Amino acid sequence: MATTHVKRAKYPTFKSRKKSRRSAEYTTSGFRFRDGRLTLAKMDRPLDIVWSRPLPEGTSPSTVTVSQDAAGRWFVSMLCDDRPAMPGAVNDAVGVDAGVTSLVTLSTGEKITNPKHERKDRERLAKAQRALSRKAEGDGSNRAKARLEVGRAHARIADRRRDFLHKLTTRLVRENQTIVIEDLTVRNMLKNRKLARAISDSSWTELRSMLEYKAEWYGREVVTVDRWFPSSKLCSTCGTLRSRMPLNVREWTCACGTAHDRDVNAARNILAAGLAVAACGDGVRPQRNTPGGQSSVKQEVVPPPRPRTAARPRG
Repeated sequence: MATTHVKRAKYPTFKSRKKSRRSAEYTTSGFRFRDGRLTLAKMDRPLDIVWSRPLPEGTSPSTVTVSQDAAGRWFVSMLCDDRPAMPGAVNDAVGVDAGVTSLVTLSTGEKITNPKHERKDRERLAKAQRALSRKAEGDGSNRAKARLEVGRAHARIADRRRDFLHKLTTRLVRENQTIVIEDLTVRNMLKNRKLARAISDSSWTELRSMLEYKAEWYGREVVTVDRWFPSSKLCSTCGTLRSRMPLNVREWTCACGTAHDRDVNAARNILAAGLAVAACGDGVRPQRNTPGGQSSVKQEVVPPPRPRTAARPRG
């Protein structure tokens, strides 16, 4: 008689309060917000807060979230029902080609250099990680201090990167009605061991996410071109398609006599493909067919998150 083995679930593993992000959420009955001062439940005095910006006029917070990150910093986030002011109407369109040396190259010919925040702080981060690795598990306060230093190094990199991306995406959305980007598979690209670190530092996924929700806020349009569209190998002047285009080729001359910068040419082709789709829904890959007859260009709109006002308490 055959024996049947019953698989049983393992015991649950709970997150450590010391290592994971700690947070608490308060609804309207759990806090009081008066005259720009926030008092949480069971507290006899308001929090000492450094505000990142004032709350929009005529709004009041419906939810307050207090959290602490890995660097030991405390934050207060308030959820309000508000919409940013609409910018003036524009008719410009721009194609965006993502890269490593240049974070983005625009169809206008402008190249925005990648600040490479992780690379600049790599030595500091490695030093903090080495110090943490020398501390044994359960080493008490010494290990906690070393872990805090690693958290601070990561937070410095993330904060600077996020600030740069916010400024860049806000500028692109304010200056253009239509923004055309490529649908990059970042997860697969990270399998390239030589470029994985640089690609992660570029944070293309966060760049795209910011563009999409800010475009929704401001009534702009983001068009996404299929990842297989040969933007780099296609001449933006005569439409000739080259068979190969290795990554080390940064400049090339077409048979029609046009000299191309690889990234600028790609951005112009991305723009032309996106405008064609926005105008009449045409495909942008005449060289190959898509499985199932699906459109080779897709336009996606991600619902924007509700605006939040973040603040950081002193100390």
